[in-house]
Amino acid sequence: MGDRAASGCGAAAARAARGSRERALGRAPARRRDGHPWRRALRLAAALLLLLPGTAWPQNSSPILLPPPLPSALGGTLPGGAALPGQGQGDVLQRILDAASGRAPTVLAPTPPPPPAIPALPLPGAAPWQAPLPALASPAVEPLSNTEAFFAARLPEQQPPLRQFGYDSFRAALPGLSAGALPDSYVLGRDDEVIVALRGRARQSYTLRVGRDGNLLLPDLPPFAAAGRTLRDLRADIENRVARELGGSEAFVSVGQTRQIGIFVAGEVNRPGLQALPALSSVLDALGAAGGIRRTGSLRAVRVEGANGARTVDLYAAIAGTPGTPDLSLREGERVVVPALGGVVAVAGDVTRPGIFELPPGVAAAPLNSVLRLAGDPLRPSGNRFLLQGTDAGGRRAFAEIAPGAPLRRGDAVLVQPGADVAANSLRLAGHVATPVLRSAGGGRGRGGFGLRALLADPRVIRPDPYIRLGVVWRVEEATRVRRFVAFDLGRVLLAQADLPLREADEVLILSQADVLWLASPPVQRALRGEVAPAVALPVTVSAGSAQRPGGPAGAASTLGVTAGVPAAVPAAIDCPALQSLAVAARGSPLRYAHARGAGFPDLGDPPCPQVFLDYPTLLPFLLDQSVLLSGEVGLPGLYPILDDTGLDQVLAAAGNAGETADLSAVEFAREPLEQAGAIPLTRLTLDLRSRNFAAVRLSPRDAIRIPRGFGDRDIGPVTLMGEFLRPGTYDIRRGEKLSELIARAGGLTPQAYPYGAVFTRESVRQRQQDGFARTARELETSLIQVASGQAVAGSRASGDLGGAIAAGRELASALRDARAAGRMAVEANPVVLAARPELDVLLEPGDLVAVPKRPNEVTVVGAVLNPGSLQFATGQRAADYVRAAGGPQRFADGGRAFVVLPNGQSVPAGLGAWQAGGPPVPPGSLVVVPQDPSPYETWGFIRDLTQVLGQVSVSAAALSVISRQAR
Repeated sequence: MGDRAASGCGAAAARAARGSRERALGRAPARRRDGHPWRRALRLAAALLLLLPGTAWPQNSSPILLPPPLPSALGGTLPGGAALPGQGQGDVLQRILDAASGRAPTVLAPTPPPPPAIPALPLPGAAPWQAPLPALASPAVEPLSNTEAFFAARLPEQQPPLRQFGYDSFRAALPGLSAGALPDSYVLGRDDEVIVALRGRARQSYTLRVGRDGNLLLPDLPPFAAAGRTLRDLRADIENRVARELGGSEAFVSVGQTRQIGIFVAGEVNRPGLQALPALSSVLDALGAAGGIRRTGSLRAVRVEGANGARTVDLYAAIAGTPGTPDLSLREGERVVVPALGGVVAVAGDVTRPGIFELPPGVAAAPLNSVLRLAGDPLRPSGNRFLLQGTDAGGRRAFAEIAPGAPLRRGDAVLVQPGADVAANSLRLAGHVATPVLRSAGGGRGRGGFGLRALLADPRVIRPDPYIRLGVVWRVEEATRVRRFVAFDLGRVLLAQADLPLREADEVLILSQADVLWLASPPVQRALRGEVAPAVALPVTVSAGSAQRPGGPAGAASTLGVTAGVPAAVPAAIDCPALQSLAVAARGSPLRYAHARGAGFPDLGDPPCPQVFLDYPTLLPFLLDQSVLLSGEVGLPGLYPILDDTGLDQVLAAAGNAGETADLSAVEFAREPLEQAGAIPLTRLTLDLRSRNFAAVRLSPRDAIRIPRGFGDRDIGPVTLMGEFLRPGTYDIRRGEKLSELIARAGGLTPQAYPYGAVFTRESVRQRQQDGFARTARELETSLIQVASGQAVAGSRASGDLGGAIAAGRELASALRDARAAGRMAVEANPVVLAARPELDVLLEPGDLVAVPKRPNEVTVVGAVLNPGSLQFATGQRAADYVRAAGGPQRFADGGRAFVVLPNGQSVPAGLGAWQAGGPPVPPGSLVVVPQDPSPYETWGFIRDLTQVLGQVSVSAAALSVISRQAR
């Protein structure tokens, strides 16, 4: 009972599976007659196929419906329970069918081992039910074969080295795969599966296999001869017989699984031997199953041998598209033999696919044209040069230039190069443009000439603020290939008033306003004098074999290669090679740029070199030769390049026009004559242009125009009033204005003002005082040297430590050099006094400073006194009184040389000597100075100089003290 139940369950499962498969194929399950043993064998085989391990079942199937395990007697499993592969399961089914039909067991061809499985890597972020993609390993680069190494030595410039053509076609071939519909010419053979579907009165489908006897057995019909017949003939025979013997029914014939055939592959293949292939396999499939052809084998002389004879297959027709239709079909029992490689040639250079190509079989030479077609033809349609590297009779390399129809022999290499690798019919637009562009000198194929007007048809290609009075074309002479500059008026070209035909290899340069203003910069002026700044060592940062230098004019850091042991500084190249070219030209001809050197531009700043002069160094001398000098009362004085016969109005427009203060009645115009034979006289004219008819003045290169300033009584620079003025501040002055007039403009003095202590400083006076300090310091050091060498003046009272005195003198000289002079002048600032005595009224200069303090109430005593300091002012007291109030003089005080610095900056003797009467009364705000006796090392001249210096220092100190208090 258990066995019948089990067999019943198995039969039910088989029927259910069979029905589901037939429904999936779109047909109803056929009724079978269980009386035929071969039908029972087919049904049993189908059930066993479902029961074999590895058969796909739905994931949600019930455990009751799962097939029972295959009995071990059938061999469906390996020891240990491992499932057989698909080919092993097919072998088991074939044995069952043979046993059911009474045929001898079928011996199947051994199947090559499957390729090793590639481990699968999960996708990042993939869900658990998503199947991972297989990990693709990068193919290893095969070493060069002997043939490839031979041509690599002959063509070392070809990188990567040339490889033999066509052999990579079999690298990824998968043998045993055939897809697509079978043709009607397919010849059936043993073990082919034929599907016959009957429709009409009889509705059944049969899956039949051609037996060993070559017949096909269809129920209720005599056997059909199938082996050796085409599918077309068999289909017609079955359709006719079914229509004749089974009236009202139609037959539909198709082929299911095809048989396998055994093909022996030998010769230069990677895995020679017997290969089991589908019946529809071709020669390419057989070669792929054998691992492909070695690089020592021929692709153009593959032999296929069999019962029907032998033929030669040229695989280039299949993989390279050469003329011909090769017969790639295979039949049972045929043999594929790959002979050794034949003659080869190499094609390198400018072709679509450089490589090493095999000559046709049995051919000693082939024309270059045919080989070029294999290489995909040259990249350029014409103008190619074919350099042949062959071998002469002595084995030496022989070079020759050949024509496309010349023959190539075994071992020849052809390098395809351009006939002349130069640019033709092109021009370039550069400089102050939006983007440098390369254009055709003819404007396009089939067009005529091309000019500036067409090139600049869209003004937006030029960036804002161009210099429109001059553009430059850098032209190459066709015969000599020498470059020269051709100037044009950019403004007239943009207004369509002028044009310039362009030629091949022209470079059109557009200048900017900044480029032209740089012509008057200090670097250019120094180069005009023949001076070029030497290259300096710039600091660099060394790391990992490179050095970063600070950026040049463009701001980009440059990378320098360095090695270990190089100091962290490298010599810098000349920042602007155009300056070097200009300096050489100026040294060679000093008068060549006389108009530019006489400009008198200030040497202030050091602007960087514009990019256009970095790219075209010789442009700078050319522009200076074409420039006019415009100076004086204009917006931007400088050097402006122009064409000959350019109006002054156009140059003034580029320079910002004449200023409002310009004196147009006396415009200076200077010109050098064009004919420079012998002496070169300079023509200078004075023009009256008050009518502003500037266009009437026609300029030429090297002219000079100076527009003077009209006379005005306003002086250049302000005067500052500080302190006790009603309206202190900064005032502009006119020429010849006096101090009393400025005090009146400021509203006069306040009641608390002390004009006797006014501080008046002037820059020119300060500079003279500073020079006096330096001169006195030098004389003091000279006197010290004389004292140290024993050349003191006779009668000197020097005694004591001479070395210490000399050190003190040197410190005093150093202090004098470091001291800053105040530039104070003793002036009268009392308006009442100035009104009574006009000769004391000082003339003002730009930069003067007038500070009037409040009335002070103290007198300061400094120097060699017992208690230096400030004392309260008392009317009528003299200097001796204030010295006594400060504790009296010290032991080494020199009262005979004491002096008083008055509030107005003047110095008078203090009158402290025995024969003096104590001096005049001291006004408030004065400074009493009691010097020390310099007897240890004095000379009469030294004492005199020292006293003078101390007086000047005291005056400067007092002035600075007053100014600082007023400023606060």
